[in-house]
Amino acid sequence: MALPEELYDTPASRLDAFLAQRLQPSREWKEEVLEAVKAVEQFLREEPLEGACWPDQEVRVLKLVKVGSFGTGTALRGVAEVRLVAFLSGLRSFQEAARCHQAALRLLRGALWTCRDLLDLGLEGLEVAPGVPDALAFTIWTRWTAEPVTVTIVPAYRALGPSAPSSPPPPQVYERLAAACPDPGRLSPSFCELQRDFVKHRPTKLKGLLRLVKHWFLRKARDIQLTVEQGGRPDCVLTVNPYDPIRKVKEKIWRGPCSSGRQQRLSFQAPGGERKLLSSRCSLAKFGIFCDTRVSLLETIPPEIQVFVKNPEGGSHAYAIDPNSYVLGLKQQIEDRQGLLRKQQELQFLGQVLQDWSALGSYGIKDSDTLILSKKRDTDFPFLPCCLPRGTLSGRPAL
Repeated sequence: MALPEELYDTPASRLDAFLAQRLQPSREWKEEVLEAVKAVEQFLREEPLEGACWPDQEVRVLKLVKVGSFGTGTALRGVAEVRLVAFLSGLRSFQEAARCHQAALRLLRGALWTCRDLLDLGLEGLEVAPGVPDALAFTIWTRWTAEPVTVTIVPAYRALGPSAPSSPPPPQVYERLAAACPDPGRLSPSFCELQRDFVKHRPTKLKGLLRLVKHWFLRKARDIQLTVEQGGRPDCVLTVNPYDPIRKVKEKIWRGPCSSGRQQRLSFQAPGGERKLLSSRCSLAKFGIFCDTRVSLLETIPPEIQVFVKNPEGGSHAYAIDPNSYVLGLKQQIEDRQGLLRKQQELQFLGQVLQDWSALGSYGIKDSDTLILSKKRDTDFPFLPCCLPRGTLSGRPAL
């Protein structure tokens, strides 16, 4: 009797066989994936990290813990995603871990770019992936079968000490956790050994059930409709799986009539939240998008960057602008799109008012930063020159 291809076609009496033949990864496959990840682990264990956040001390990785499905023994066949938690010597308290999380990510990112072994494994896409907490994500390739392996690294404070205890830590640890951060869930990687061991030492039957649930979750997640706003062009409506990588959404746009062949930047704003760049390596589900929704598409041409402009009403729009062009050029784009005259606009970044004839880059504005737009109260302004071509202001030739 042949084994059914799909889980829903499998009778209960055949679930064990379905699990073993369809979902259980082979030992050879797991060893090859972990062999590639070993290059990451060896480098981080052996090399000191250097960064501006810790100028007077040498920061080292005290311990690396493999978490997720490869740490708990519940990996699915063909899903090569390995998660690591790096306990850093520079993070000596929950408060420091919360305050320096982004700096620690930059430290790890800068170090990994110098690892020759990882470059030999085709290191690509090294970027910060949004999440709870944010993590460093990248892709390397196995040596023999050239299969992509997604590696995610989260820096953490070693709250449990040199070794994870077999019993829960004292209550004081959780008291310090609650006092350190208004969102303690972002510091949960400090307890990753307890989380991993809870599953790792469960019976094989339970691990099999977890594999079945994960397989169902990935295969049967409900598709959603994604409306892609394009600013001046008709909206594009796509049917997508919220658990697929966002790069697949971009591939659909690229193949469709919406594409112009330029670099695609997708962004999303949750009600009452800030507009965020949708990273190609993440999924819509990672951003909490599980139902029909709208996202914005912005296409850029190097050296343009994307900036978000937040309106007084709380809404936000994305704009493409050369960082060397004048602030006035961005105001012209806002006027064209939103109707607010440029002489009535006031733009701020990190509390500083941007001057019309200053370059955006002079304020340290980087890709996907958010500017605050407000309407000036005083309408008696000096004369603005109108004889300059629009390309002079915006960094793009006049259309």
